[in-house]
Amino acid sequence: MKLYNTLTRRKENFVPMSPGQVKMYCCGPTVYNLFHIGNARSFVVFDTLRRYLEYRGMRVTFVQNFTDIDDKIIKRAGEEGISCRQVAEKYIEEYYTDAHGLGIRDATVHPKATENIEEIIDFIKALEEKGLAYTSGGDVYYRARAFSGYGKLSHQPIDDLEAGARVAADEQKEDPIDFALWKGQKPGEPAWDSPWGPGRPGWHIECSAMARRFLGETIDIHAGGIDLCFPHHENEIAQSEGASGKPFARYWLHISFLNVDNKKMSKSLGNFFMVRDAAKKYGYAAIRFFLLSAHYRSPINYTDESLTQAGAALERIDGVLRQLAFLKENGESGLSDEEKDSIGKFHSYREKFCRAMDDDLNTADALSAIFELVREINTIAGGQGSRQYAEAAWDALSELCDVLGVGNIKPEQDATQEIEQLIASRQDARKVKNFAEADRIRDQLKAMGILLEDTPLGVKWSRAK
Repeated sequence: MKLYNTLTRRKENFVPMSPGQVKMYCCGPTVYNLFHIGNARSFVVFDTLRRYLEYRGMRVTFVQNFTDIDDKIIKRAGEEGISCRQVAEKYIEEYYTDAHGLGIRDATVHPKATENIEEIIDFIKALEEKGLAYTSGGDVYYRARAFSGYGKLSHQPIDDLEAGARVAADEQKEDPIDFALWKGQKPGEPAWDSPWGPGRPGWHIECSAMARRFLGETIDIHAGGIDLCFPHHENEIAQSEGASGKPFARYWLHISFLNVDNKKMSKSLGNFFMVRDAAKKYGYAAIRFFLLSAHYRSPINYTDESLTQAGAALERIDGVLRQLAFLKENGESGLSDEEKDSIGKFHSYREKFCRAMDDDLNTADALSAIFELVREINTIAGGQGSRQYAEAAWDALSELCDVLGVGNIKPEQDATQEIEQLIASRQDARKVKNFAEADRIRDQLKAMGILLEDTPLGVKWSRAK
């Protein structure tokens, strides 16, 4: 597998430090609000990378943090009249609602900044001992210029970084490019005791401390949005490598921007969409499909049309999965020669899928391979078919869909049971020639968006497009 490494600006063969084991850190949300579509792209893509690495037989230790103390959280607590902890707990729960809706699996560990204060303090003390940190005005800052590699991730000379630096009125830095490791307490803010007085951690230090605690001093993959490359990830490298003297992350992966109607998403333009709101209109599954429909390093454009198209494409996959589920129960017995030939082709679609994913996680081409398989299956099993073919085709298609987290492989159990029960009741009514009741149930299912098709093999159902 090749991955594009932001650090070296080239595709490299991915070789984990320990054979068959991958240590991966992905920057998580600051939990003061619901997360938006741009956040979702990062979460979905790196969930997919994790799924694929596991599919290829690797054991992945995946860490994604929650930033649960921050200026935005403090502000939101004041607006809602609750504590910072209550704000964080509320929006962590909301994160899981949307993440699970998008098919994002829980990380191996979801550490919180406030639960790692001791590790953060120890980390800062180590930097202080090496002359990389200093105290000023109750805050602790990192001496960026003292780290010789500063700027190597963003590929910017340190003088250019200095020219673009901003110093807040209340900051007392030795150098404009220095950044906060520990912030002294301000009136009304939560704080923790430390050798430098009561305060709270800076944003960048939490990821360095938690990555070291849960993954070690050197990790395989560090991932996040391109907007985090500088200063967040640049500062993480300075902190982690400054403390350990060892490489922090061997591969750095970054997601490109998401635009809305060909414009950068921003609150000022009024085109800022939360996943929760988009899901009400299009469904979580369509959002995930859309986010994987372009290569992660290319910009992607969010429009009503693109989400509608994603939903329609997803329905093609779900339609063939429903057909195969039907044939697994009601199909004929015994494989035809045509079915045997078709099964023999399944490996070629799997190989094409893997080639795409091995080429820097090219999910767009991987989806193309899935749709080629869908066409193959529809050619053979679009009408009738054998149970044996349906089983083989189901396994082949669901295997690839599960890697990307697309396709209704495991439909909502309660909803499916209700539909099946209504169909069974309609069949019972027809057997006793109670056609009025049978028609009523059909209308009820239609109102639920369920269409019925009476076939010689039994009743098939599908969701209205």
